[in-house]
Amino acid sequence: MQTTTQTLPRRSELAPAETWNVESLFPSPQAWEAELTALAGDLSGLEEFRGRAAESPAALSDWFRASEPVSARLRRLVLYAMLGTAVDAHDQAALGRQQRARALAARAAAATAFAVPEMIAAGVDTLRGWAAREPDLAVYAHHLDVLARDAPHVRSAEVEEVLGQAGAPLGTAASVHGILANAELRFAPARASDGTEHEVAQGTLPRLLGAPDRELRRTAWESYADAHVAFASTMAACVVAGCERQVFVARAGRYGSALEAALGRNHVPVAVFRTVVDTFRANLGTWHRYWRVRRRLLGLDRLHAYDQRAPLGGSSPTVPYARAVEMIAEAMAPLGDEYVSVLRHGATEGRWVDPRPNRGKRNGAFSASAPGSHPFVFMSYTDDVFSMSTLAHELGHAMHSHRSAAAQPFVYARYGLILAEVASNFNQALVRAHLLRTVTEPEVQLALVEEAISNFHRYYLVMPTLARFEVEVHDRIERGQAVTADDLTSLMADLLDEAYGGEVAADRERVGITWAQFHTHLCRDFYPYQYSTGIACAHALAEAVSEGRAEPAQRYLRFLESGSSRFPLDALREAGVDLATPEPVEQAFGVLGGYIDRLERLADSRGI
Repeated sequence: MQTTTQTLPRRSELAPAETWNVESLFPSPQAWEAELTALAGDLSGLEEFRGRAAESPAALSDWFRASEPVSARLRRLVLYAMLGTAVDAHDQAALGRQQRARALAARAAAATAFAVPEMIAAGVDTLRGWAAREPDLAVYAHHLDVLARDAPHVRSAEVEEVLGQAGAPLGTAASVHGILANAELRFAPARASDGTEHEVAQGTLPRLLGAPDRELRRTAWESYADAHVAFASTMAACVVAGCERQVFVARAGRYGSALEAALGRNHVPVAVFRTVVDTFRANLGTWHRYWRVRRRLLGLDRLHAYDQRAPLGGSSPTVPYARAVEMIAEAMAPLGDEYVSVLRHGATEGRWVDPRPNRGKRNGAFSASAPGSHPFVFMSYTDDVFSMSTLAHELGHAMHSHRSAAAQPFVYARYGLILAEVASNFNQALVRAHLLRTVTEPEVQLALVEEAISNFHRYYLVMPTLARFEVEVHDRIERGQAVTADDLTSLMADLLDEAYGGEVAADRERVGITWAQFHTHLCRDFYPYQYSTGIACAHALAEAVSEGRAEPAQRYLRFLESGSSRFPLDALREAGVDLATPEPVEQAFGVLGGYIDRLERLADSRGI
C-alpha cells in the first residue's frame, strides 16, 4: 500500500511574510512583559477615584480620562496573548502569557468595579444633566442611556468587585476545552481510496471534507469525530461548567435566565432569538429539499454526513490567496476606493492576515483588534472558493473594526456580535453576487452556489441548532438537572436528526458529538444565534448595495462607522433592515431556496 502522509509545517518554519504582523502590537515578548508589569502597577492609580468617581462633573470626566487608557492598554496585552495561542496551541510561553493576561484582566475588572455602581448611585438623570452641560461629558450621552438600561442588574461595588475577581477562574472551563481540542487531541490519518494517508488536523479538515474521494471524506470525518468522542466526558464537563458560569452570572445580575442575561447585556430583545429558532424550525423543509437534490447530483443511493461538502462538480476550482484578495477587492467596489484600498493593503503587505495552516493552529477563523492596532485576521487558507469566502467574511469584520475605531471615540469603538456578524456576512454576500454576475465558467458558477449553500448550512442550520442546544442545556442546569456527555450527544443527535429530516444517514454518536467541536461558540453568551441574524441582515443590505445605488452604500458605510454609538437594532434600522420583525430572517430562507432551485434545475438538466 502506498502511503503519503501530508505534514503541516511547524509555526517556526513559516516565513514572516506568511504570518500576521503581531510585532505591530509589541515588538517582542519582552516588550509585552514590560507593558504587563507597567500596567499592573498603574492599576493602583485608579484606586484614588474610589468613592468619588461620580461626585461631580469634573470627577466623572477625570475618571473617564484615567480609566480609558488603562482599558486600551489591557486590550492590547490580551490580544497579543490570544494571537499567540491561536496560531500554536503547543506554545507553552504563549499559553503562559494568555493565563497572565486573563489574570490581569480579572484584576482590572475588580479594580474598576466601583465606578458603575457609583454612577448609578449618583442618579442617571443627574449624569445626563452633566453631559448636557459639560462639553467633556457630552460624548457619553449614549453611554448613559446604556447605563440606565443596565442599572437594574448592577450590584453593589463590593459584589461587582468579587464578580470581577472571579472572571479568570470562571473562564477556566472554556480555556481547558480549547487547549484539549487544539493541542492535545490526536487524529488518526485519513485514507484515500488509493490507500494513501493524509494528515487530519484543524488546518487540513476542511480540504479533506471537500475532497472528491468519498473514502477520504469518510475516514477524515470519522477520525475527527472519534477523537472528540474519546474525550467526550472531559469536554462535557467543560461545556457544563461554562453553562453553569453563565447561569451564575445571570443570577448575580438579577436576570430571569441565562438567555435573558446574554441578550439583555447586549440590548437585544429575547424575541429576536426566538424568531431565529422559530423561523428555522418552520423552514426545515427547505433543508430537506436540499439534501435530496445534493444526493441526486452526487449520484448516491444514500447521503451521509461526510458528503455535505463533497464537490458537486467533481472538483473545486483553485483560488490562490493573491487571486482571492483581488476578487474580494473587485466585489467591494460599490463601497468606494478608500474601502477597497485599505482592504487590499491589509490583506497583503499590511499583514493583517495569518493565512497559512500550521501544526498546532486552532480551528476556525476570526478577526480581532485592539485600540491603536490594525485588525488581525486568523484562518487557514486552502486555495479554494470556500477559503476565499471565509477570507471575505473575516475581512468584513476587519474593515468594520478599522472604520469604527477611526470614526468613534474609545467609548463607542467596539460593537456587539450581533452587529459584527452583519459586516462579515455582508462581504460574503457582495462577493458572491459579484462573481455570479461576472464569472461565466460553469464549474466556477457551480462552486459559488455550493459555497453559498455551505455558508447557509453553517449559519442557517448548524448555528440555529446550536442555539436550540444551548437553550436546552441551560434550561436543564437552571432546573437543577444533571447533564452528562451522553445527554449532550443524545440531544445534539436528536436536533440534527430533525434538521436532516431522514434525508441524511446519521451515525448518532459521531453526529451527536458535534457539540464538542464548537468550543469557541458554546459558553459564550448564546453566540451562535447571531450568525443567523447576521446573514439575514447582511443579505438584505447587500442586495441593495450590489445594485450599484449610492445611498444604500453610504448608509452601510455609516453603519460600519457607528460602532456602539447606537443600540444594535437602532443601528441596523438606520442601515436599512429591521431585525425587530421576522422579515429579514424569513427572507434569507428565500435566498437559500433560490440557490437550491439552481441545483434542482441542474439535476433536471442532467436527467438525474
